[in-house]
Amino acid sequence: MQTLLSNADRALGRLDGSIQTLPNPDLFVFMYVRKEAVLSSQIEGTQSSINDVLELEAKIQDHRRPKDVDEVLNYVRAMNHGLARLAELPICTRLLREIHARLLEGVRGRNQQPGEIRTTQNWIGPGGCSLTEATFVPPPPSALPETLSDFERFLNEDSTDLPALIKIGLAHAQFETIHPFLDGNGRVGRLLITFLLCQREMLIRPVLYISHYFRGHQSEYYDLLQAVRDQGDWESWLKFFLAGVARVSNEATETARRIVDLRETHRMLIIQAFGRAAGNGLVVLEQLFGRPIIRVKDVEKLLEVTFAAANALIQRFVDAGLLTEITGQARNRLFRYAPYVDLFATD
Repeated sequence: MQTLLSNADRALGRLDGSIQTLPNPDLFVFMYVRKEAVLSSQIEGTQSSINDVLELEAKIQDHRRPKDVDEVLNYVRAMNHGLARLAELPICTRLLREIHARLLEGVRGRNQQPGEIRTTQNWIGPGGCSLTEATFVPPPPSALPETLSDFERFLNEDSTDLPALIKIGLAHAQFETIHPFLDGNGRVGRLLITFLLCQREMLIRPVLYISHYFRGHQSEYYDLLQAVRDQGDWESWLKFFLAGVARVSNEATETARRIVDLRETHRMLIIQAFGRAAGNGLVVLEQLFGRPIIRVKDVEKLLEVTFAAANALIQRFVDAGLLTEITGQARNRLFRYAPYVDLFATD
């Protein structure tokens, strides 16, 4: 356990440091957050990819896009809301209710009392199973006020003798066991990990996509949480959790390194190939790291140039292999910065 904790702490610190070396860290968080949103939502059965999310945010109409992409966007909104609220609130039941309301707003589960602690019994098990067939039955509604009060106290007490990552692992498993909402508990519980890491300043920005590990070991993830409930086997769960933090931290650090290399390579390409348009090209390149799907009109507005000049600059990006047109239309075209988006592929 000590070795796993040491590895996870070291990997997490390396990730936090690597993000600080990026030229504009806040710009790059955009994609890290969306990757975590996609993966956490896929654990709950959604089919949407990171490209689906980016295209919907760019308002691209496509009837082939999975209908559950709005659930992923809600996850992004819930994360951003929660991180902003941490400046005003400790992590508490009130904050978790706010997160839950945003998570289920207008999507599957919207009839399951968004933002409200459940007042009826729920249970966990195979689809369509009855209460008597359930794998696990969480505490009854009457027990939730006391249970959540204890949980909230645990989150915010000063545990100097308990390593932060151990506490976060305990908190995630306990939240999933309490299961305080009728729907969305898994996603809220995984958001809780991010909030706790940021609240304790173990990560300055939310760049750990822990759901990548949980999704890749989904059966083990569920089995270990259940073993905590059935046998009190906290150790196996914590070892799994720490191994996941270490692995995903190292992957995210590698992504940060590749972002730096990609940016430098593409900056040099623009400087060498764009001639007098290189200055404007570099401005557009920086914009693409924050919004990797772009229109000619976006460039026109960003640079305050004519539509013709913006169109010509976009064409330079296409010719250089930096942008790919994704609509197949002659008008209202959109272009994706595919080399960057591909760094965050979730498949």
